[in-house]
Amino acid sequence: MRDLRREDILELLSLAEKIETGQIKPRMDGMLAALLFFEPSTRTFFSFETAVKRLGGATLTMAGTSGTSVSKGESMHDTLTTIDQYADLIVMRTTQEGAARYASEVLRAPVINAGDGANQHPTQAMLDLYSILKTQHTLEGLTVGLVGDLLLGRTVHSLAQALSDFKAKLIFASPSHLRMPDYIKEDLAEKGIEFMEVAQIEPYIPELDILYVTRIQRERFADPDDYEKVKNSYIITPEMLRGARPNFRVLHPLPRVNEIARGVDDTPYAYYFQQARNGVYTRQAIISKLLGLV
Repeated sequence: MRDLRREDILELLSLAEKIETGQIKPRMDGMLAALLFFEPSTRTFFSFETAVKRLGGATLTMAGTSGTSVSKGESMHDTLTTIDQYADLIVMRTTQEGAARYASEVLRAPVINAGDGANQHPTQAMLDLYSILKTQHTLEGLTVGLVGDLLLGRTVHSLAQALSDFKAKLIFASPSHLRMPDYIKEDLAEKGIEFMEVAQIEPYIPELDILYVTRIQRERFADPDDYEKVKNSYIITPEMLRGARPNFRVLHPLPRVNEIARGVDDTPYAYYFQQARNGVYTRQAIISKLLGLV
């Protein structure tokens, strides 16, 4: 998200809206996007595939490394360089932080970071911003709570940086050893963004416009016992939302485990499944911009 200026963000969100409403209809006819997912994914993978196919393009897909030469010891450089000979666009998700940036520096085709380890998830941040804009009708000066694994959760890293361009007030709730990384907080402080770290989010819900919930990520823990100790640190229930503002919405990048009770789905505040749908429009906008289709 550091690579995007405020104007870039607003342009992409405007493109997403125009695509969703049918005002513009970019086309990828005859073009191929390689979806390279070295790490498991549901929504990001399928929304990118949906985005490409609805634009009229086709996809080359790699889900995991079994059945590829990576399992034989081929380097990521050689794998990527080979696929670069076939595709017009490369979408990457990996466990390695910085892998997408590395790929962008050595490959011909544009590269989209679909999540790199515990670092960043910029396209998720864009669909999160689009979801916030659609529900709040503004991005300016909102109060946003970010809850869960803030240390290893790449979606909250990207979103916090993105919201800093719109003077949000941020409230971070996490276990003490899973707090937002210092480099994110330093960025926010440099921009004059107001933020606070709290142990529990419930007392602050009446102040919030958006509550962004993340799961405690089992796959990021080296010791399963450490995960078991914190996995149920935050569970959002309908009762906790009784004092919420009318405009208040609950977002989640999904997958959900048990951090949002099913009963929240039936409240007017739940927006996480619509949020997932918004990923198609924002990713279509990003693809169209990178390929010069708009």
